[in-house]
Amino acid sequence: MKKKLLSIILSTIMSFTLISCGSSSTTEDSKDTTSTNTENTSSDSNSNELTVWCWDPAFNIYAMEEAEKEYQKENPDFVLNIVETPWADVQTKLTTAATSGDLSTLPDILLMQDNAFQKNVMVYPDAFVDLSNYNINYNDFSDSKVAYSVIDNKNYGVPFDNGTVVNCMRTDILEEAGFTIDDFTDITWSEYIEKGKIVLEKTGKPLLSMQAGESDLIMMMLQSAGASLFNEDGQPNIKNNEVLKEVVTTYKDLIDSGVLIQVNDWDQYIGTLTNNTVASTINGCWILASIQTAEDQSSLWEITNMPKLESTSDATNYSNNGGSSWAITSNCKNIDLAVDFLSKTFAGSVDFYETILPSSGAMATYLPAGDSAVYDEEQPFFNNQKIYSTILDFAAKTPSNNTGVYYYEARDAVATAITNVVSGADIDSELANAEDTVKFAMGE
Repeated sequence: MKKKLLSIILSTIMSFTLISCGSSSTTEDSKDTTSTNTENTSSDSNSNELTVWCWDPAFNIYAMEEAEKEYQKENPDFVLNIVETPWADVQTKLTTAATSGDLSTLPDILLMQDNAFQKNVMVYPDAFVDLSNYNINYNDFSDSKVAYSVIDNKNYGVPFDNGTVVNCMRTDILEEAGFTIDDFTDITWSEYIEKGKIVLEKTGKPLLSMQAGESDLIMMMLQSAGASLFNEDGQPNIKNNEVLKEVVTTYKDLIDSGVLIQVNDWDQYIGTLTNNTVASTINGCWILASIQTAEDQSSLWEITNMPKLESTSDATNYSNNGGSSWAITSNCKNIDLAVDFLSKTFAGSVDFYETILPSSGAMATYLPAGDSAVYDEEQPFFNNQKIYSTILDFAAKTPSNNTGVYYYEARDAVATAITNVVSGADIDSELANAEDTVKFAMGE
C-alpha cells in the first residue's frame, strides 16, 4: 500500500497546477532573491536567518520580502533568504527528500498549495512541524482556510492567500437584460439559471464559461454546502453522495440551458472574460487580477456571492477555490524564530497586509485585516465597490471541506464523470465508476 501510494504521488507531481493567482512559471532559471545566502537548506540554529521556498515574484515572493521588512522593525538583524521555487519543484523536492529519508535539503519554511497540504503531511508526517502548541492565533483566520492544514486535529500551516469564491458580473450586460447585481445576490442555482436564460435571450451572452473536463465549479459548489468527496475516515464518498449528485445535475442544467459554455483551455477561459464573450464568472477571488487586464471594462464589473444549492440543508452562498499556506519543515534549526516571524507577519500584522494589498492584490484570510482602511477602500475598476472587505466577509462564511490524501485522484475521476454526464451518460453510473476509480488508486 505504501509503495503504491508513493508511486502515485511521484507519477502525479508534475500534474499539480496552481489555480490561484499565485501560479508561476516552471522555468529552469528561477533565481534567488533578497539575500546573499543562496543555499536552499535551512539556516544555522544560532543565526537570525531563515530560508523560504515559494513561487511568483509579483505575489508570494513580494509578500515575503515585505514580511521580512515588517519583522525587521523589531528584529533589525533578521535576514530572510527567499528562494524562488515553482510549486511543481517544491513538490518534487519535498517528495525526494522525504522518500530518501534525508530532510536536510529542505528549507526552514515552504509555501504549499492548500489542496496538497493534507496529502503531504499525511504521507510525510516527519517532514513538518506541528504548530498547534505555538503562539499562533488560528481564530484570526476563517475556519475553512485553517482546515486545509489541519491533520488529526493538529495545525501544520499558517494560512496565506485567499481563494474565496466571488461571482464577478458585468453590470452593463445585466442592465441590458433588465437586471442589477442585487438580482444575483443570495440566490439559488435554479434562480441563477432562469435569470441566465433571460440574459442569454436579450444579450446573446451566456453568464458563465468553464474549461471542459475540469471540476473547478463542481468543487466550488460542493464545498459551498460543506460537502466533500471523502468521508471523515478518508474513504471515497462519491457514489452515494446526494449533494454531489445535485451538484452534477445542476452543472448539466447550466450547460443544457446555454447559461454555461465550455472552452478548451485556460487562455480561452480568460479570453471569454476580457473579450466580452460572457457576462460573468464564478471563481476564486484571484481571478480579479485577470479581469482587470481588460482596462476598457473599468467600472463595468461588480462582485457578489455565488448561488447556492436548493436541496441541501447546509447549503450556503460561499465557497473557496485555490490558495496556499506556509509550513515549517522539521529541518528548521530555529523553530522558535520561524514561528515568531510568521506569527508577527502573516498571522499577526494588519500593517503588513495593508502594505501588500495595493501593489499585489494579495488578498488574505487574516480576518483582522478586514477592519483596515485599505481593505475598506472603494475600487474604481469594480464600480467603486469595497471588494476587499466584502471578500473577507465571504471568507469568514465559507464552509470547510475534507481534501485528504487522494483529493486530486478524486477530482480527476469526477471530472471524467462530468464529461460523460454532459454527453448523456447516466449520473448514478458515472459517479459509481468515479468511486471505483478512486478506490483502485487507493489499492482497495
